[in-house]
Amino acid sequence: MKPIRAAVVGTGAFGRNHVRVLRHLAGVELAGICDAKPERAAALAAEHDCPIFPSVEALHGKVDAAVVATPTSTHAAIARGLLEAGIDVLVEKPIAQSAADGQALAELAERSGRILQVGHLERFNPAVIALERAATIPLFFEVHRLSVFSPRSLDIDVVLDLMIHDLDIVLALTREEPDEIRAAGISVLSHRVDIANVRLAFPSGCVANLTASRVSTETVRKLRLFQPGQYISLDYQRQDALSFSVDAASSSAAGPAGPLPQIGFKALPVERAEPLQLELESFVAAVRGRSRPRVDAFQATNALRVAEAILGKIQEHADLVAKTLERA
Repeated sequence: MKPIRAAVVGTGAFGRNHVRVLRHLAGVELAGICDAKPERAAALAAEHDCPIFPSVEALHGKVDAAVVATPTSTHAAIARGLLEAGIDVLVEKPIAQSAADGQALAELAERSGRILQVGHLERFNPAVIALERAATIPLFFEVHRLSVFSPRSLDIDVVLDLMIHDLDIVLALTREEPDEIRAAGISVLSHRVDIANVRLAFPSGCVANLTASRVSTETVRKLRLFQPGQYISLDYQRQDALSFSVDAASSSAAGPAGPLPQIGFKALPVERAEPLQLELESFVAAVRGRSRPRVDAFQATNALRVAEAILGKIQEHADLVAKTLERA
């Protein structure tokens, strides 16, 4: 079977990891890398013994697929050029700087018959895969994603940097978009929103509370899902998920009305693996089989559209607070 020739555009923190995994991925030939900083590209190329492309345009006709791991503001232009050149693309999240740009990319990929996958990495977390199998009728989510401060990704707000992972997962599990959004956020160490709290209400009655911060003293990645007769607690970092449920039948204690309900818990079956490897394997399978990616551009655009609405609500809240302070 002919290997898929793949390149990585952007060799920062995310790009380096893509290069590392692609270098050893079955059925893939690491055709080369491209970066706006030649010295960074040279160092990584020497480490992995791969060619350097002087520009994105130089990839045309030389690769079958490309990973775009550049700053968010460049995603749309780079991905568009690659798709128009007949190259399948995996673009890091968020898909673009705006939902309008994301929608345009999704439609371009569909028209041109190209694969366009988006790097919502947590969808490939084995614990999330286990959660998807166990989910029935989501009623309530409580999600916390906290990180220590890093100069990475300060070109976007924490909603687009961190929270969008969880927005994507909540939307995938509820299979609907929220009809009510309440949100607040503040800037702490950057000129963007660094911490945000959001409440989403869905047409089905499901409610999701999400908190994201990049100014925490610790790293926390947890999601809790409540559904009829069951509560599931997921830890993204540990790649585990515990299910708590009421089991009256197994109870040995009895009351006037019969057995007293007992809370039982069990670990959901999780096959631990590196999410990035699973993501890239999935991308390669979609490229080879010409199948729809697990996280396609339309799904990613929906998540971005909700994120934009959240940022709008955060601005409304900030304006309200400012008026309150003026009157004080």
